[in-house]
Amino acid sequence: MSVGETPLTIVGNLTDDPELRFTPSGVAMAKFSVASTPRSYDKTSGQWQDGTAMFLRCTAWRDLAQHIADSLTKGMRVVVTGRLRQHNWQTPEGENRSMLALEVDDIGPSLRFATTTVTRVQRTNGAAPAPSNGGWSTSPGAPATSGWGAPSTGDEPPF
Repeated sequence: MSVGETPLTIVGNLTDDPELRFTPSGVAMAKFSVASTPRSYDKTSGQWQDGTAMFLRCTAWRDLAQHIADSLTKGMRVVVTGRLRQHNWQTPEGENRSMLALEVDDIGPSLRFATTTVTRVQRTNGAAPAPSNGGWSTSPGAPATSGWGAPSTGDEPPF
């Protein structure tokens, strides 16, 4: 990471399946959004209160992009680290626009309300082919409502 870059870690749920694309030169790129909602405990009511959700657009490159596309799906709770980037452009009407996005350095499932089994990718000749399961699989016996996007019950601590 270069000097002056803004590092960021976000915990949230994928809002849709990651979209895998390839550049004209064949470099893999995955785009996805993560929704993160702050929670606080209201002592007066004795309940957890949701704050305003933040939606952050994320981009990953190369092998990481392929692993994300093979492993993660809509609703999964993830921990994402990367560098915050500002993108500026001009509309056809001449209006200036900007957007913040996260360039992903690393990502994994959140294990707060779920379990997982990690399958290490075997490297051959410097390349890292993705395994058939994409590197992640849910542990046998894990409940279907393990927190991979399950609705809030109000009993969970804030994230």
